[in-house]
Amino acid sequence: MKKVIYIVIGIAVLGLGAYILMKNKEKTEAETAVVSEKNTAVMVRTAVVKKEVPNTDYVSNGTFEPFQQLEFPAENNGRVVRVLVDEGDVVRKGQVLAVIKGDQLNIELQNAQAAYQNAITDSQRYENAFKTGGVTKQQLDQAKLALVNAKARMDQARITLGDANIKSSINGIVNKRSVEPGTVVTPGTVLFELVDVSKLKLKVTVNEQQVSTLKTGTLVTVKASVFPDKEFKGKVTFIAPKADASLNFPVEIEIANNPGNELKAGMYGSVVFGEGKSQQAITTIPRNAFIGGVGNNQVFVVNGDVAKLTKVTSGRIYGEVVEVLEGLKEGDVVVTSGQINLQDGTKVTAVK
Repeated sequence: MKKVIYIVIGIAVLGLGAYILMKNKEKTEAETAVVSEKNTAVMVRTAVVKKEVPNTDYVSNGTFEPFQQLEFPAENNGRVVRVLVDEGDVVRKGQVLAVIKGDQLNIELQNAQAAYQNAITDSQRYENAFKTGGVTKQQLDQAKLALVNAKARMDQARITLGDANIKSSINGIVNKRSVEPGTVVTPGTVLFELVDVSKLKLKVTVNEQQVSTLKTGTLVTVKASVFPDKEFKGKVTFIAPKADASLNFPVEIEIANNPGNELKAGMYGSVVFGEGKSQQAITTIPRNAFIGGVGNNQVFVVNGDVAKLTKVTSGRIYGEVVEVLEGLKEGDVVVTSGQINLQDGTKVTAVK
């Protein structure tokens, strides 16, 4: 009898255990379903569409360059006998910088002058003989041609001798001197490098949105990294008609007010383009809200807990914000991060 009772109790215990396990399993599955449903929502960052008065200023950086920079090569073979300037000297246009030995050139000029005088005499003699019939017209023409050639050789010899004096063709400063007295040079040997820093150029690049707002002659504010508290005035003197390899447009700014030559060629500088605050409020969103770039004109708008793919019409770009002409209104919420995990209708959870 006792044995039967023990068996019944064992069966009851086993049944109770199975019942408890089954209930725990149902509870676990229910909780897992809830968690799974929650986890289908994609975490994203968002921003609110707003109306604001944008600042139209934008800054481009570049390097200051000399207004002019020239290298002066030798025109003739010879030995440098005198160097009249040193690095750092201020020179004027037409000033002699160095002298190349010209003994041989002097002799060549004297020979050319003598040949020219002989040609003049021969030409006059042939003209007189032609009047009396002593020479033919052809002989007279040959004598005149010889006179012309002799004068050309004399002029060339004079120019060549003049090239022995290396003269500056600009007002500027000697930035580099590459010769010493006694140096033997050949045509093309660079003797000096001159720079004109009475004015400087700041070369920068702007994108296609920005270049459309620029005009030559526009006055702009220029700053140098080494003088953060000073402002210099500049003028747009060149806007490239064609973009470079990076699809930006080179622009040159001329800086005229450089008292005491504070700015040096090679320094880093920046130019501020634009007119400050606009007069009209516009609808804007962050630039990173666009899927695949501003040009695609698509964003995700959060409606409740769902992200809806929305077509918009973008306008001007102001740094990190973009004007929206159509498709959004003030107060809408757009996704700014996490778009790669979204499709139209995906559930989302906004995080800060």
